Amino acid sequence: MKPTLLILAAGMGSRYGGLKQIDPMGPAGETVMDFSVFDAIRAGFGKVVFVIRRDFEQQFKEQVGSKFEGRIPVEYAFQALDDLPSGFTVPEGRTKPWGTAHAMLAAESLIKEPCVMINADDFYGQDAYAVIAAYLNTVQSSSSDKAQYCMVGFKLSNTLSDHGSVARGVCKVSPDGLLSSVTEMTKIFKTSSGAENREDENAPVALTGNESVSMNFWGFTPDFFGHLRAAFLEFLQARGQELKSECYVPFVVDSLIQEGKAEVRVLPTSSKWFGVTYPEDKQVVVDSIKALTDNGDYPSPLWA
Repeated sequence: MKPTLLILAAGMGSRYGGLKQIDPMGPAGETVMDFSVFDAIRAGFGKVVFVIRRDFEQQFKEQVGSKFEGRIPVEYAFQALDDLPSGFTVPEGRTKPWGTAHAMLAAESLIKEPCVMINADDFYGQDAYAVIAAYLNTVQSSSSDKAQYCMVGFKLSNTLSDHGSVARGVCKVSPDGLLSSVTEMTKIFKTSSGAENREDENAPVALTGNESVSMNFWGFTPDFFGHLRAAFLEFLQARGQELKSECYVPFVVDSLIQEGKAEVRVLPTSSKWFGVTYPEDKQVVVDSIKALTDNGDYPSPLWA
């Protein structure tokens, strides 16, 4: 079965100051998502599912989805704050989404095959899609008693912003290439010696910058949705009345690893990640994409 590309595009881009998902980045006005879908098509993916919000559905379909008609099947799932399991309600005053686990669950009914989950505003590169598609083709016939998932790992120092903090899943990888643990760190700042996570200002965590990090480029088989539902339910029971708590996919993956229910292969790639967190990051992305296009990695315009 050809894998599906699941693109999380419902975020508001609060730090960036707008809908960066549909902000032109390529030489001919392409968005980062254009390049993601282009790379997925040439890696052999069979479908794209976008997770978006209802309030910008029409604009998104016109400016993004319409480009792919006749190239690859496209479907849409909708993340809504009040889309919760029976018995749970949104606490008064909460406006923040419930996190990537909740966003991914919005697409559960549309995905019955292996899938790759990505962020809408991150550029992962051609090789990253090729290696993850190849791996997913092998795990479909696996006889392991553990779930077999994967992720493409990127070097932390290559994913930092000069203009503020970033959130990253910091990974420990075993000598045989399996993910040992992943810790979600949400306030990582670039420093002269590497990086530092400042979630707790009184106890910052020093990082070298050489750590492997998850950039939300995960490969899953369909059984992951069952684990995701169970984890999100536990999250709501414990923290569902908080106004800003979120349930992250890396947290769910880490729990499955620690419980011995899953193995996650960390896939090396020659691709370089880049993305936009702050407006000042945009020019770096624009220049990087132009360099790849000039080098012949992508045609221009992309959808000629």
